[in-house]
Amino acid sequence: QVQLVESGGGLVQAGGSLRLSCAASGRTFSAYSMGWFRQAPKKERDFVAAISRGGASTYYTDSVKGRFIISRDNAKNTVYLQMNSLKPEDTAVYYCAATEWNNGLRFPRTYDYWGQGTQVTVSS
Repeated sequence: QVQLVESGGGLVQAGGSLRLSCAASGRTFSAYSMGWFRQAPKKERDFVAAISRGGASTYYTDSVKGRFIISRDNAKNTVYLQMNSLKPEDTAVYYCAATEWNNGLRFPRTYDYWGQGTQVTVSS
């Protein structure tokens, strides 16, 4: 079992930045690939970014490339999502997720553990 707790969401103006954190507890954090997803009202949960177990490989959805950076600190059992140049369309609840798999990281069904989510609201 892995427990995930997100933090760092909030209200920000367009063009601003936020850093989300996801703290993990339970089993060995470095054994899990980690992902960030987001869900806007009445929409499906969409992939945002993912990072491999050791952090060597990262993946992004096209709409956030060049603006968001995913990273992890295995010593602190934490994964981060640095979000820059935020846009109103980035508004959503952001979830972190963990999986023992190292493939299929863009798909929610790959992940076994999810956090409770943190709200990000970007005003225009």
